[in-house]
Amino acid sequence: MGLKDRTPTTQEEYREYRSRLTNWSRWGSDDQLGTLNHITDETRASAAALVRDGRTVSCANPLATRAVVPDERRNRVAADHRMTVNPGSCVDYIGVSYHGFVNTHIDALCHIFTGSGGRLYNDVDPALITEEGARTHSIDRWRGGIVTRGVLYDIPRMRGQDHVQHGEPVEGWHLEDWAKQVGIEPRPGDAVLIRSGAEPFWRANPDFAMEMPLNTPGVAVSCLEFLHDTSAGLMGWDLQEAGQQPDYGERIPVHAIAIPYMGLPLLDNANFEALSEACAETGRYEFMLVIAPLVVLGGTGSPVNPIATF
Repeated sequence: MGLKDRTPTTQEEYREYRSRLTNWSRWGSDDQLGTLNHITDETRASAAALVRDGRTVSCANPLATRAVVPDERRNRVAADHRMTVNPGSCVDYIGVSYHGFVNTHIDALCHIFTGSGGRLYNDVDPALITEEGARTHSIDRWRGGIVTRGVLYDIPRMRGQDHVQHGEPVEGWHLEDWAKQVGIEPRPGDAVLIRSGAEPFWRANPDFAMEMPLNTPGVAVSCLEFLHDTSAGLMGWDLQEAGQQPDYGERIPVHAIAIPYMGLPLLDNANFEALSEACAETGRYEFMLVIAPLVVLGGTGSPVNPIATF
């Protein structure tokens, strides 16, 4: 069952992910990087060698102020953007709650526990997370930035669709099929970027009401097996988790395994539309990817503007 047999993950298989896919103790008891350990100096140098013409592409959505995303069904906490205009200058203030399903951000490893009252990644005591900030696994531990090979897995393009459809989630074997189709060999440390077509989905479904548990199309839990088996450094996605799957007992079942058990950073709510066009135009689905989180001491993540360079 699962990835090997190309069948959707059962509830029993999902429960086994907690032990089968775990990286606890793999990189030592004080590890703060999780699967970013797969990104070595050699990985970064190899990614830099992919830059040929210097073309850059942003993979971010604009911060969701009410002017950008007025629909509270998707954007429950709008960013507060205020301007002060002086005679000879101007300044502004921005306050943003970036977790959720609109703003492009990266999750730190302190963001998700192993359930209510559970542990952090690497079997760390959650008491280290306080209202004054996280004393471990926080986003500032990645202040050096993330530089690696990015690979776009353009599933709607593979299927000849504008976006992934309900009832047809992205499974792990679809990532295998896409890699073979475009001649990509997955490598340790890859940033696996999965396009489901968020922008076309919302454009085609303006009255769609997002609910929890999630009811959007997107990525199925079997992709976790692919990420583990290929030693991915991180995963990025635009529509996040597929809503129509068995009840795994978790509100966001991919997050619930990826962060606390695998130590796998998640780049949430990316925008891959411009990247999809650039990849199709160049015929290249690999590129250097740079992600520079804000240095928020004790932070649970950071808004980011990921840059792909060809």
